[in-house]
This record gives sequence, structure tokens and C-alpha cells, in this order.
Amino acid sequence: MTATIQSRIQSFAFVISTWVCALFSVCFVFLSPSGWRQSYTIELEEKINPNYAVAASLVRLPGIGLTRAEAIIAYRENLAKQGNGTPVFRDFDDLRRVKGIGPKTAQSISRWLEFERE
Repeated sequence: MTATIQSRIQSFAFVISTWVCALFSVCFVFLSPSGWRQSYTIELEEKINPNYAVAASLVRLPGIGLTRAEAIIAYRENLAKQGNGTPVFRDFDDLRRVKGIGPKTAQSISRWLEFERE
């Protein structure tokens, strides 16, 4: 008789655990999309000058990951070696010369950038 009672308890525990998992799954499905739809804003203490910014600053810009930040720095350093003395980036359109940055990306980050004028 104890084997029958133990079997019933295990069956009951299985049914309860299945219902708890199903409940958590339903909650996850209905609660998660609200987090996905939340908008975010980028807040910078000051604007970023791509002529001097380090990769850690550049990656904070939308659409600029580590690869693009490193591409900006490599492009800047490569032109600086040529030594004409002028800033590499004079406006956000100049960033389009960097591989991987197109017109949409350059436009979307323009409000967080500052450029020195000669």
C-alpha cells in the first residue's frame, strides 16, 4: 500500500510542478514584451568629438559597436599619420568615409557629436 501512496504523491507533485511551469511560462510571455517595447534614451554628459574620442565613448552612440568604434579610430589615426594637421572629421558626413558607417548611421549619431572648426 505504501507504494501506491508514494506513486500518487509523485503523480500529484508532477501535476503541480507542470502547472507551476506553465504558469511561469504564460507570465513570461505576457510580461516580457512590455520590456522589449520600452524606449531608451541616450544621455551623455557632453558631446563626443570623434577626432579625439576613445572607443569606450564611441560605443555609447546608437549603431556604433566596438567594431565601428575601432574603425573610426583606425581611420582617424591612419589619416593623422599623413600629417596635414587638419581634423579628420569636420562634420558628421565625414564619418561616412569610415567603412561600415553609412548615411543613416551618420545622421542618427549627429546630435551627439561635436566638431572643431578651423
